[in-house]
Amino acid sequence: MVVCGDDGLAHRLAAELRIVYGEQVTLVVPPSGRRVRQPVVGRARAASAALLDMVNAAVGRGSGNGNGNGNGGAASAGGSEAAGAERVIQATELTEAVLAEAGVQRAAALALVYDDDETNIRAALAARRLNHRLRLVLRLYNRRLGQHIEDLLDQAATLALGDGAGGFDASTTVLSDADTAAPALAATALAGTSKVVQTEGLLLRAVERQPPAPGEVADPGLATLALLSATSNDPAGADGSEGSGEQGPQLLPDAATVRAATGRGAVVLEQVSYTGPAHGARRGGALPFGSLFSRRLRWSLFGLVACVIGLAVALKVVTGEHLLHATYVTLLDLFAINEPALKESTARQVLQLLSGLVGLLLLPVLLAAVLEGLGTFRSASALRKPPRGLGGHVVLLGLGKIGTRVLIRLRELHIPVVCVESDPEARGLATARRLRVPVVLGDVTQEGVLEAAKIHRAHALLAVTSADTTNLEAALYARSVRPDLRVVLRLYDDDFATAVYRTLRAAHPHALTRSRSVSHLAAPAFAGAMFGRQILGAIPVERRVLLFAAVDVGGHPRLEGRTVAEAFRPGWWRVLALDTGPVGDGADEDGEASVAGRPSRLVWDLPDGYVLKDGDRVVLAATRRGLAELLGRRSRQRAGA
Repeated sequence: MVVCGDDGLAHRLAAELRIVYGEQVTLVVPPSGRRVRQPVVGRARAASAALLDMVNAAVGRGSGNGNGNGNGGAASAGGSEAAGAERVIQATELTEAVLAEAGVQRAAALALVYDDDETNIRAALAARRLNHRLRLVLRLYNRRLGQHIEDLLDQAATLALGDGAGGFDASTTVLSDADTAAPALAATALAGTSKVVQTEGLLLRAVERQPPAPGEVADPGLATLALLSATSNDPAGADGSEGSGEQGPQLLPDAATVRAATGRGAVVLEQVSYTGPAHGARRGGALPFGSLFSRRLRWSLFGLVACVIGLAVALKVVTGEHLLHATYVTLLDLFAINEPALKESTARQVLQLLSGLVGLLLLPVLLAAVLEGLGTFRSASALRKPPRGLGGHVVLLGLGKIGTRVLIRLRELHIPVVCVESDPEARGLATARRLRVPVVLGDVTQEGVLEAAKIHRAHALLAVTSADTTNLEAALYARSVRPDLRVVLRLYDDDFATAVYRTLRAAHPHALTRSRSVSHLAAPAFAGAMFGRQILGAIPVERRVLLFAAVDVGGHPRLEGRTVAEAFRPGWWRVLALDTGPVGDGADEDGEASVAGRPSRLVWDLPDGYVLKDGDRVVLAATRRGLAELLGRRSRQRAGA
């Protein structure tokens, strides 16, 4: 496996492949002066300490052996037999020569996870020329361009291989770390306990449930996915490090473990279904009627209409005319085009004077409505300011790649949002303008910026900038304003995230605190794609990750010919649903199920005695190691032997 990248996702992906899947990995990174600091990969720190030391040593040797053009040479790292043939190559630019030095011609898969789309596309085209049988995984933010590139590279491989593919999977998979992590971040900010996986029409919804009171029977839902930490059931919730409680979370427990667990919350699967495309987001070009006029102007118009109705009713009582005729006469008086009521009764004259007065009041209101409507249309392309009286909203800090995807997700869920961004050229500002979302431009570290975003009346703060200290400072300041505010932080370093979580939970025990790492959520999906598997999504369970995958039963000895109960391996994987829909264009060459472009019927209440057979497609939940054991190349090799 070859991994090329310039940020934390590349290091996490390399560690995932090496530690979880046991693969031989070559890592291509920029020179030491341009590389980002490697992230610490949670509990895998103990298992990967030797590997990280080896990588650091290799990088140090490579930096001294680089050639003059900055591409650097390969730095092989020694080690034990378990360490394998791990290599680190430093390269300023990912050229065809660097790819050849990394061994792309002999590799099974190549992951290009640079932060720049153009760099990944250039390298993918070069890699496809070097090895037509290579499985490619690209990280692209532009989803439309990614679909075209995926089709182009697959077509090139098909034409080059022809009928002589020989069982090789030379597929191309385009993924986005922003799309992978956005649903989890948005759901955490929204409710704190709702976990949603939604991809290409498939919707899986899980919910954190507090431990039942004495005498109550817990609702098991469709399946119990996890038991939370033993000490995580305080009001602050459980979302610290894996070792933050006396007993860490248990993923995919069996029925006996669930029954024996007392005083522990659980993550329960509530829904597995197929849905159409999201229609919750408002069309970008449509301007809602309510935004044309302010609330004060709308109330003024409503008051004038009420006055006209009252005057019409009074005129009917005085003159005895029909209500429609009385309304017509009142409107004539209102617009001063009726004859003076000189010979009428005193009551009629008084009503005519009152109608004239209401007409005088109507003129400035109509003028204000016209001016305000024109101003709204004129400023439709400008950024909105948070309206007065706004409350119960989510303050989204940062409109970069991740923040933009989270903003779209929140608006699809009809959640009011106020964005805070310091860069007037940020990529997410155009999206915020199109969705008519209020934006506060300013540095969040400066006083008054969060106040302008109405943080004192907000429901949650979602800090997703690329700077840990900025996110932390915003969270601490927001907590000083609102001690009970729900806070979700995007933090790069796991050790730092654990320390922040524990401190915030101790200082504010009755407030909800969450910490999320985008690369930690996205790495399992990229690793699965390198094996040609469809990872539907991932949900965080405290500081661990639970994966969902669509799998074809045929060819998997751990599934084929076994009952649902026999196929369930506690703590590793669990079959959730059987997909009985017809196979369409979404099935890949290995038969892995795809949910795009075809109707599907999910049977989630499978009896334990149902025997899985060749031709069945299932949706399963698995831990990272469980998925590696079930779908990895090592299990296939042992099955073949």
